[in-house]
Amino acid sequence: MKPALLIIEDDEGTRTQMKWALTDDYDVVFADDRTTALNTFRSIRPMVVLLDLGMPPLPGGVDEGVAILWSLLSLDQRVKVVVMTGQGEKGSALQAISTGAYQFLVKPIAMDELKFMLKRCFHVAQLEKEYAAMKQLVKNDSFEGMQGNSPAMLPIFEVIRKVAPSHAPVLILGESGTGKEMAARAIHMRSGRKNGPFIAINCAAIPEPLLESELFGHEKGAFTGAHVQRKGRIESAHDGTLFLDEIGEIPMLLQVKLLRFLQEQTIERIGGREAIAVNARIVAATNVDLKTALPENVFREDLYYRLAVVQVTLPPLRERDADLHLLAQFFLKHFAGQMNKPHLSFDQDAIRALNKHPWPGNVRELENCIRRAVIMAEGNQITGADFDLTTSSTDPTFITLKEAREGVDRQMVTQALERHSGNIPLAAAELGINRSAFYELMKKLGIQRDQE
Repeated sequence: MKPALLIIEDDEGTRTQMKWALTDDYDVVFADDRTTALNTFRSIRPMVVLLDLGMPPLPGGVDEGVAILWSLLSLDQRVKVVVMTGQGEKGSALQAISTGAYQFLVKPIAMDELKFMLKRCFHVAQLEKEYAAMKQLVKNDSFEGMQGNSPAMLPIFEVIRKVAPSHAPVLILGESGTGKEMAARAIHMRSGRKNGPFIAINCAAIPEPLLESELFGHEKGAFTGAHVQRKGRIESAHDGTLFLDEIGEIPMLLQVKLLRFLQEQTIERIGGREAIAVNARIVAATNVDLKTALPENVFREDLYYRLAVVQVTLPPLRERDADLHLLAQFFLKHFAGQMNKPHLSFDQDAIRALNKHPWPGNVRELENCIRRAVIMAEGNQITGADFDLTTSSTDPTFITLKEAREGVDRQMVTQALERHSGNIPLAAAELGINRSAFYELMKKLGIQRDQE
């Protein structure tokens, strides 16, 4: 069956032209006034509507067309409404976009452009319909504060829902700032261990000589400075979940001990001889590809497959376009409430700035950006200047998005190296990534290691 297309247009010549051009692909239905349009919409429930803004009884203005648009969106928020307007009404068309229209076309209509736009509208509408059906399987509070309705995130929620009740180890992959610890907490809170402890440790943030003691604990007198017995993080996670962030930074010797714990569910403290049984689930995370480290003997293959029983890959924010405004509003409400600015909102310049920025730091960068904007905002609106986002002086129409991102990455890496006199561990820590990821980024950008 051909998809239904409602065209709200009072000009007979335009109606005839569109009927001739579109009936092969769509079940075209026309309406020439508000009452007929809304009754027809309720009857056939089309996913896409073409709407002329200049409708009677005031065809010379746009008020009637805007009123029809509001009525359509009140009946179905997901409907894709493409508004049509005259040459002198572009401002009204852009206003219609800001109130919910999907796109606009300027008359006279180019049929090739219209066909392409309709094809895209129906494709997007069908995807949204399918994911809306999936979303019904997930309650709003299912993932313990994780925000997202985009096609990139809904499958992630479904995987978490399925894996959480099990006892299987989980490996969470994703760029820095994508929310790996939050995903780990969601797994914990959806599991039978939710009343037990959730213990998190960043393996890249602890010096190697201290990491073994942090993980496994030590007995009194085990080494200089060990004045008392101390439990490690693994033991502290008994009957709960242990989250090992940046798992790729664990040295090989400790990888052997961690593998033994996963196999036997027992540990020995440093300086101890007693095997201590620990019932803790391991959830690990990394922002690098551990598979590339296997042939280089940097990460044990047997440990990798023990940890990666189930893998969850979190998408970067640039692949979650539908979630950007949702997350921005969530953080705005949170920080505005904290700072007693409950009436703050984004102006149009701020929205454009949010849409334009590539967000290399992902959700963490967005969160910090909104926090800063709430602090800096004067009055009741946040402007683009309040974000203080780095922008390129190069005309964006002449560079690709990949080139723009690489330019930002190169600037951040070189400046971090300069600030820390070439000390890579310190530069990597400043950027929120581990040493391996920093080396990989230097290699990708062609930055020589002699800057170390």
